[in-house]
Amino acid sequence: MQHYLAKMVDAGLTHVVLETTSHGWSQYRIDACEFDVAVVTNITHEHFDEHGSYENYRDAKARLFASLEITVEKSQGNPRLGVINRDDQSFEFLSAFIKTKQVNYGLHENADVHAENIQYTTSGIRFTAISKDFRVEIISNLVGAYNVSNCLAALSAAVYGLGIDPHIAANGIASLDGIPGRMEQIDLGQGFIAVVDFAHTPNALKSALQAGRKMSKGKVIAVFGSAGLRDKEKRRMMAETSIELADFTILTAEDPRVESLDGILEEMAAGAIAKGGREGETFWRIPDRGEAIKFAVHLAKAGDIVLSYGKGHEQSMCFGKTESPL
Repeated sequence: MQHYLAKMVDAGLTHVVLETTSHGWSQYRIDACEFDVAVVTNITHEHFDEHGSYENYRDAKARLFASLEITVEKSQGNPRLGVINRDDQSFEFLSAFIKTKQVNYGLHENADVHAENIQYTTSGIRFTAISKDFRVEIISNLVGAYNVSNCLAALSAAVYGLGIDPHIAANGIASLDGIPGRMEQIDLGQGFIAVVDFAHTPNALKSALQAGRKMSKGKVIAVFGSAGLRDKEKRRMMAETSIELADFTILTAEDPRVESLDGILEEMAAGAIAKGGREGETFWRIPDRGEAIKFAVHLAKAGDIVLSYGKGHEQSMCFGKTESPL
């Protein structure tokens, strides 16, 4: 990481956006980086195979904000700002934990930077971002309520962390066409909406399904799996979430690795049944991901939405110890 950061400095760059992982923080792999602005979107059920509990997972991510206290002064300034999500369950903990300046964002009007007049369409979102210092219209090609939050996070970091004019920051948000594999629409002239997304955790799946529901007035059809050698509890949780929020659920492969794919699907099916799912009526098990997507496409009628989750931008699948092209 230091090698790449040094090359950026040599190239004359003055700013870098660096996404860090809880694994990286718990393994002390990022400690040599000195952050000026720290942003968190959410801390939900994920990576328990690494951390063991939500509290440990949260504490690992909190090290990002603790690192702000030891960042040295830089020629372009050092805002030492923590940007946190008021709507997330981690808010109270992080708000008390952060010792530097902080700003929070969210959909609730009590957030320092919040959204009003939110409009959702199949092609994007539109809302008014409001704080005590500004009021600016935001237009984005991204979809879903969670991307309203993401836009607010970016706006907060840009305005309060870097001193960028709110209207210029809004123009930056509007200029983003989309993100490959993140609620990416596939239009081949079909009569239904087709979307590819990277959601692979219970919370991400919930947010993406809620976004899909707003994009279509028809049936919501979800296709996804759960990875092998990862947190096993989320297999059940993701299936339960889909049964609750989607009309039809197709359970399939997602990097089973050295685990039994049939075993993974059995765990997911148990979660689906526990929430009232009926196999062969409201949910299906189709191990081959290609066949699962084909089944979903044939199931879809005009006005429906088919959402393929978990792989997003990725172009391969891991079976055993081998990555094979999708």
